[in-house]
Amino acid sequence: MRQKIISFIDYFYPPFRKLMPLQTFRYAVCGGSNMLLDITLFYVSFNYILHQHILDLGFVSLKPYNAALGMAFCITFPLGFLLNKFIVFNSSYLRSYIQLFRYVLIVAVNLSLNYAIINALVQYLHFFPTIAKIIATVFIVTFSYLSQKHFTFRSLATEIAPQVRPERNVRDL
Repeated sequence: MRQKIISFIDYFYPPFRKLMPLQTFRYAVCGGSNMLLDITLFYVSFNYILHQHILDLGFVSLKPYNAALGMAFCITFPLGFLLNKFIVFNSSYLRSYIQLFRYVLIVAVNLSLNYAIINALVQYLHFFPTIAKIIATVFIVTFSYLSQKHFTFRSLATEIAPQVRPERNVRDL
């Protein structure tokens, strides 16, 4: 299954070869797909499951857009981890539990940013919640890619960057 997904994604890569490396393209496809799923789940949860009403859990009441954010998160979190681990950053040497722990940290930051941006846009700037979610997602994408590449799914290729050093002659010494 993994190889079929990779082959499918890589089939569409040639027109983008000059614009970005293959790993970035895979991240864009997997992350973009997961992002679209996240926004769709958010929209469906907010409008059709919660009917834009407060979710009362007994011990806490959640605003509908915060509840929708949590509902979408329950599906896109594990899917995002699996796509990143097995499709995008499959050359990482880190153990799976370390990757998962790091992924949880980055996702916690992303979720906090999502929460803060959505709440600010909805409560203070009076944006429609789905539009606020899209705007928040746009800001988080770059941070997420860089942190996943260089922290969560670190590989030897991202650690050992070729350093250009000028040749030294005996005359230069």
